Amino acid sequence: MKSLRNPSVIWSLLLAAVILLIDRLHKYYQVDMAGWTGGEVINVFPFFDYVLVWNTGISYGLLGGLSPEMLLIIMGIAVVALAWWWWTDESFLTRIGIASAIGGAVSNAIDRMVYGAVADFFHFYSGTWSFYVFNIADMAISFGVILLIFDVLRPKRQIEAKS
Repeated sequence: MKSLRNPSVIWSLLLAAVILLIDRLHKYYQVDMAGWTGGEVINVFPFFDYVLVWNTGISYGLLGGLSPEMLLIIMGIAVVALAWWWWTDESFLTRIGIASAIGGAVSNAIDRMVYGAVADFFHFYSGTWSFYVFNIADMAISFGVILLIFDVLRPKRQIEAKS
């Protein structure tokens, strides 16, 4: 049985909780306290707007035609699979990556339950080219995926058997 006192378990759980808290506080402030409902735009830089866009799909608006309930089921299955991977893997980097993705995914799932869609705020663009609109949870998910890819691709140390 794995110990919850393992540093990689503690740090990764803490990271997931911090990501979840920061994203929830940001969305609560902007939607519930400031009263944004969608379509608001604040031009911050010539390449960046702070906006509110409701995403009814998953990443990049994929599966936007599915009901919020069906998307929640898909997200739930993904989070359970990630949690199993997190629990069974011993790598610190893998656990941090998975925890980051889980923290973001859970926050976006809460959006679906509370608002019926995910609140996205950050929009980068250049001329007519537009990068998708995303939120803090999306950044955490992307960061987690990058860590997982790095962990899979990095050379592993060979453990030599002692004679």
